[in-house]
Amino acid sequence: MAGGEGGTAVRELRAVRAQVVVVGGGPVGMLVAAELAAYGIDTVLLEAQDGVSERPKATTLHARAVQGLARRGYLPGCRAPYAGHRAGRPFHFAGLPGLVITAPANEPEPILKCPQAELERLFEQRAVAAGARILRGYRVTEVHQEADEVWVAAEGPQGPALFVAPYAVGADGARGSVREQMGIACDTRPASVSALMGAVRLEAPDALADGWHRTARGWIVAKRDPAGHTHLRTLNCAGAHEDRQLEPTLEELRREVSWIAGRDIAMKEPRWLSRFSDFTRLACAFRAGGVFLVGDAAHVHFPIGGQGLSTGVLDALNLGWKLALAVLGAAGRGLLDTYDAERRPVAGRVIENTRAQLALMRPGPESDALRGVFTGLLASEDGQDGQGSHGHLGAMVSGQDTVLPPLTGCPSPAAGTFLRNIALTTATGESDVIELLRAGRPQLLLFGEKGRGYRDQAREWEGIVRVVTAQPTPEVPYEALLVRPDGYIGWAPGGEELGVALSAYFAAGARVGAP
Repeated sequence: MAGGEGGTAVRELRAVRAQVVVVGGGPVGMLVAAELAAYGIDTVLLEAQDGVSERPKATTLHARAVQGLARRGYLPGCRAPYAGHRAGRPFHFAGLPGLVITAPANEPEPILKCPQAELERLFEQRAVAAGARILRGYRVTEVHQEADEVWVAAEGPQGPALFVAPYAVGADGARGSVREQMGIACDTRPASVSALMGAVRLEAPDALADGWHRTARGWIVAKRDPAGHTHLRTLNCAGAHEDRQLEPTLEELRREVSWIAGRDIAMKEPRWLSRFSDFTRLACAFRAGGVFLVGDAAHVHFPIGGQGLSTGVLDALNLGWKLALAVLGAAGRGLLDTYDAERRPVAGRVIENTRAQLALMRPGPESDALRGVFTGLLASEDGQDGQGSHGHLGAMVSGQDTVLPPLTGCPSPAAGTFLRNIALTTATGESDVIELLRAGRPQLLLFGEKGRGYRDQAREWEGIVRVVTAQPTPEVPYEALLVRPDGYIGWAPGGEELGVALSAYFAAGARVGAP
């Protein structure tokens, strides 16, 4: 509940106090907790599950999410972080091959394949190491606000518990309750298709080859794992399932796969069976007072193109530093409002592009014609020039086309764009953008003698912003840049004065420790 009425039942509990309570311990919630704790924020995370689920979920992180994690030092060890590559990585659009995802040279690989469970463990380790309190086995039952506090009630291993903090983050997934309890309205579209997923052992191992299979009745995606199980996903465009909450069975999956394939495909040893659809939901606000929504709690879409996990990761990287500065009294007025302004439009675009992909996947002559057109478009999407040029679809799916809305009234054209990784010669030696941002602090980069002239304008904010002097480089056509902790440019010459941007982002005279 959004008001104080719902708090009556929990007032008698002894409150555990924190600065931020995070509800939900999937990878997005764990990443938020890790980011906050790195700033010294007293963070409590409540997760209903006793441990990390090994159920196969997302495995794809796209380029902008990978780049953001690299800048905060989070890249998991499942792939070397840098390859100095210029070639793109093959992907698909609506099951059509030919899409190439590129990234600028000196950035990490543009597609990182890593199981969601591994990411969750990585972020949890970072959160715990930084001092976050991770409490498992706590099922949240009530969330409401009173004055400047958020009250979160939960059922824990020892019974009812109450947590109170100035801020809370709902990272409790698509079926979580924080959004509803805060009374946040949503734009939704009902399901129009049905889909199943699970892992089985095929009676005839060669009955389905790995890859995407399209027939006049739908789609099957198959991928065999090293243990011999085949991971299956189906798409039936005949209509939504009458009861999405009904647990699927092996027989239902066998019938569906066989019907789409047009031949009997026998299977056994089912694992992790589940169903999904193209139901979409976008919260009308990602913030309600002191409560914020991230990941699937804020946006749900058809899981095509591996964009869900990446979108949630970018939510966390956008919110973490802003919320930390707000707790520390170092945020500029209105900084927290930029979370909704920057992330909700991005989530809306993801919903729209996944709906477009599903439209291409539907059976029928119109879709066949569209697929033919898009096959040609994908063939012209390459755009590899070594400088990170992307085709339109590749940039959209990978999140690299995101430009943030202006924070001030007269910004430079560079403000809101992402600063790609470039080599820098600083006063302390050789470095690059990724290395500098691992400290978690906003950076004011001053290039050459002209750049040093901006230092006096930043004096009041040097307790927050790290000032770095560097030799001029042709890769940066500016004498100074203000770079946010998430890698986006907050200010560049050509618009308002530096002090205007600094005032919008940060509280003058405040001081924060190094994360």
